[in-house]
Amino acid sequence: MVPAERATPAQIAQIKQRAAILSVMATILLTAAKMVGAIISGSLALLTDALQGLVDVGSTLFTWFAVRASDKPADDEHHYGHGKVEALAALVETAILFTLAGAILWEAGNRLWNSVIEHVAVTPLVIGVLVLSMIVDAIRWRSLTKVAKETGSEALAGEATHFSADFIGSTLVLVGLIGVWYGFERADTAAAFAIAAYTAFSAYRLARRVLDTLMDTAPEGVGEKLREIARRVPGVVGINWLRVRPTGGRVHGEIGISVSRTLPLERVTAIKAELGQALQAAEPDAAITITADPVQVDDETVLERVLLIALKLKIPVHHVTVHSIGEKLSVSLDMEVDAALPLGEAHEVATRLENAIRAEFGGETEVETHIEPMETGQPAGHNAAWETVEDIGKALAGEAAKLSGPIHDIHSVRVRQTAKGLVVNYHCRVDPALNVAAVHDAVDAIERAVRLARPQVCRLVSHAEPAVAS
Repeated sequence: MVPAERATPAQIAQIKQRAAILSVMATILLTAAKMVGAIISGSLALLTDALQGLVDVGSTLFTWFAVRASDKPADDEHHYGHGKVEALAALVETAILFTLAGAILWEAGNRLWNSVIEHVAVTPLVIGVLVLSMIVDAIRWRSLTKVAKETGSEALAGEATHFSADFIGSTLVLVGLIGVWYGFERADTAAAFAIAAYTAFSAYRLARRVLDTLMDTAPEGVGEKLREIARRVPGVVGINWLRVRPTGGRVHGEIGISVSRTLPLERVTAIKAELGQALQAAEPDAAITITADPVQVDDETVLERVLLIALKLKIPVHHVTVHSIGEKLSVSLDMEVDAALPLGEAHEVATRLENAIRAEFGGETEVETHIEPMETGQPAGHNAAWETVEDIGKALAGEAAKLSGPIHDIHSVRVRQTAKGLVVNYHCRVDPALNVAAVHDAVDAIERAVRLARPQVCRLVSHAEPAVAS
C-alpha cells in the first residue's frame, strides 16, 4: 500500500475503493456462513448476527458507492468537491445500526420478559463459523481503520465501526453459545441483548463523529496550530479570522490576516505565498484560502502615511516635510503633475491630495503643496563632446577640492546634451561613516558651484559611494 502522506489524490482514491470492494466481498461470504450456522443451531444471537450481516451487505455496497462519488473533483455546482458524500454514507450506516439494535433489543427483551426459551444446538460447525467470522471481522476492523486514518475517509471509518460491532457481536454470540453448552439456556438471548446494546453504543459514537463533519465542526487542535503558524510568518501583523471544516478527508478553510498598508503589492503577495507554504507543510491535506487586509500599524510614521496617501491617489510627491507646530501638524511637499496640465486642473489635484491628508490626520492639519511639472515623455539626447566631458569633470573635481569637504575621487563622469541643456551624471567617494544628510549637503554645495559657473548645465545627478579603506 502506498503511504497516504506520499500518495497522490488518485492513489488515495484507488486505496479507498479497493478497501471498499474487499469489504463487500468479505461481508457477503461471512453473512452466508452465519445464516447457515443460525439455521442449523437455532441461535437467536447467531441469527441476529446473520441479519446484521445482511444489512452489512447493503451498507458496504453503499459505502463503496459513496467512496467513488466522494472522489469526484469539484465542479460548477460543488465548489468544495463531493467529500461530504462519505459523511452522508456514514450517517446512513449509523441509522442502519440504530435500527438493527432496536429490532434486536425488542426481540431479545420480549423473550426475556415472556420467559421464552428456544432450543439452541451448539455444534462444531457453528463454533467454526463464529471463530472464522471473528478472525475476518478483526482483520477488516484493523485494516479499514488504518485505511480510514490514512485517507481521512468518513465512509470507511463508519464501515470500520460497523465491523468492530460485528467482531464484538460474534464474540458475544460465542459466549452465549458456550453458556448454552454449560446449561445456561437464557445465555443465547442475553447475548443477543448484549449485541444490540453494543451496536447501539457503536452507532452513537459514529453518529457524533459524522454530525461533527456535517455541522462543519472544526477539527480539534487544527485551528490553534494554524493560528500559531500564521503568527510566526514575517509580515503578518495579526490574525483577523480563521475558519476550518472537515470534508472528504481534507480540511477546507480560510484565514484572514492583517498586513501593513505601507507594503507594496509584491511584498503582500510574497507574504501570502510564504504563509500558504507554511500552512501546507503543517497540514498537507488542507486547502486554506488566504485573505490579506491592509491596516495601519503602531510604528507607522507620519511620513509613511503621507506617502501612502499620495500612492493611493497616484500622485507623485517628493521633498515631504513634517513638523509639529504646537498641537497642530504641518505637512509640506512637492507634487508633480503633467507639464501640459492647466493650472486649474493641477490645483484640483493638489486640493484632492490636501483633503485626503487632512482626513487622515484631522481637519486642523496644515498642508502646503508645491506644484512642479513632471516630464512625461522621453526627450532625445546625445553624448556631449569629449572636451565638454573633460571640462565638466575638472570643474567637479576642482569645486570638491576648493570646498575641502568629504567628497573626493570624482569619476565615471557622463555628460549628455539635451534640448534643455547639459545633463551630468557622476560618481564620487565619501567616508562610509558619514550620515546621508551630511553627504547630501556636501554634494549640493558642489553642484550649486558648478551650475553657477556653467549655466548650460541644467541638471547634475551624483552617486556617492563608500570609500574603501586603504
